[in-house]
Amino acid sequence: MKYIKHILTALLTLSVSITALAQVEDTGGVRRRTEKDKKNAEKNVGITQRMQSFYENKPVHDADLEYMREIYREIDLQKEQNTPLYFPEDIIDGQKNLFRIIMEQVVEGKLPAYEYLDGREVFTDEYKVKVGDMLDRFGIYYTEGKGSTEKNPKYVIEEADMPTGQVLTYYILEKWEFDRRTNRMRTRVEAICPVLTRAGDFGGEARYPMFWVKFDALRPWLAQQYIFLSDDNNKPQYSLDDYFNLGMYQGDIYKTKNLRNLSMNQMYPDEDMLKQAQDSIDRRLREYGKNLYVPTREEYLAQKEAAEERARLEAENKIAEENGDNIPVRSDSNIDELPAQKKTSVRRKTSTTKKRASKAKKPKVSSGSSSGANSNASKSVRRRRKGA
Repeated sequence: MKYIKHILTALLTLSVSITALAQVEDTGGVRRRTEKDKKNAEKNVGITQRMQSFYENKPVHDADLEYMREIYREIDLQKEQNTPLYFPEDIIDGQKNLFRIIMEQVVEGKLPAYEYLDGREVFTDEYKVKVGDMLDRFGIYYTEGKGSTEKNPKYVIEEADMPTGQVLTYYILEKWEFDRRTNRMRTRVEAICPVLTRAGDFGGEARYPMFWVKFDALRPWLAQQYIFLSDDNNKPQYSLDDYFNLGMYQGDIYKTKNLRNLSMNQMYPDEDMLKQAQDSIDRRLREYGKNLYVPTREEYLAQKEAAEERARLEAENKIAEENGDNIPVRSDSNIDELPAQKKTSVRRKTSTTKKRASKAKKPKVSSGSSSGANSNASKSVRRRRKGA
């Protein structure tokens, strides 16, 4: 009996060891791909987890932050600099505008959207937007997709029902951070909010902010969409991700994070005061890092010498203009900043300008000899005869 018990114990131990070994082998780096794995790979083709982690922007630790400010900007798509975000309205050769990219990922459940809370944005699961409720709220027609369930709803929006032409404005949340480790100011876009523009109940136009999406979560799709920035060059050289990271957009500050949660219009009702305040905030943000920097003695003397050189050039240009010469005088330091093919022509113009200025300064000296006077007189008579 004891012998049988030992045999059963040994068999049980052996089976447990085989199971554990199989689990270890399954979790290893080499494993045969099943049909389920192939289907999941085909479904998520284009954006992988590794790609998503590559575009994640790690926040700076609070201990390394010297200064931080949150700015809300309004991007008007009717301005020429912002039109790459609006066009094309329809899908042309695979090209899509920003709103279509955002909506497709939100509707498919690949990109989480968060409630617009008017200055108190919270990007947590508690404030995630339910896609069906959002579509009903803004009157966007949709149908349920195949395999839709109550726990996992799927939505399909037809091409004609996508309100791309109604999104004429975006709100973006910027963060300006000064990192004491690198001693530089860093600007990054935190979130983007599309805004619908529709006719109001009492006439005019009304704006309806839809939802916020985090910029880092959206970047993998933006990096795949290339755009051209002007009508003069139709070659797409920048992606939408570059467009935001390089600050190619133009937006007015409509709000800054403050204790009272007031917008700029509420704080500055007068239009001139509002514009002055917006420019002042922009200037302070861009010059914050410069104000913290103390130049050395050599740098201070170089700046002083450069200022004196500019003053001298301005004086020479003023004299040249008074003498009828419209070609400005350039210094050698300014010439070195120009491209190589332009340096020769600029130096020629500079030398010609200096010669003209020196000739203009020299007074005419009349000769006291009679021979010089007679020669001048004879020359003038000959010219008269030729002219006659």
